Amino acid sequence: MRKLSEALYFILIALWVGGMWAIGYMAAPVLFASLGDRQLAGMVAGKLFALIGWVGLGSAAYLLVFLPVRWGGQVFKRAVFWLVLLMGLLAAASQFGIQPLMAQLKADALPREVMESVLRDRFAAWHGISSILYLVQSLLGVWLVVWADRGLR
Repeated sequence: MRKLSEALYFILIALWVGGMWAIGYMAAPVLFASLGDRQLAGMVAGKLFALIGWVGLGSAAYLLVFLPVRWGGQVFKRAVFWLVLLMGLLAAASQFGIQPLMAQLKADALPREVMESVLRDRFAAWHGISSILYLVQSLLGVWLVVWADRGLR
């Protein structure tokens, strides 16, 4: 059972961090460059970001149970634990704070598109904040991948 829990530890880190990089820095830019319809590209990208947000929350939940079970009270001395916790908090802030706020701004702008409405500047500001948090989370993810084996030894 220990081998399975350790394998799942690495699989979830790879899925979470790899998914963030694949969606944020490959898929989303390709969507905007290829589709020609920025609204459609934004809608599809938003769905992908929401999906990886849920993957992140699920992965963080498992990792935040696995690491304390593995290390007990010593877990608080391990950088891997704090990286996972911080990444999980950033994912939660995005998923439950920023994304619903941006969705509400889009709904408030109807029947116009949000970028064609008086809410454009507020939406752009929140989109920028979201992008910065995603970048920070992505960079922390690289750090987590590099240090992942420290969570086991």
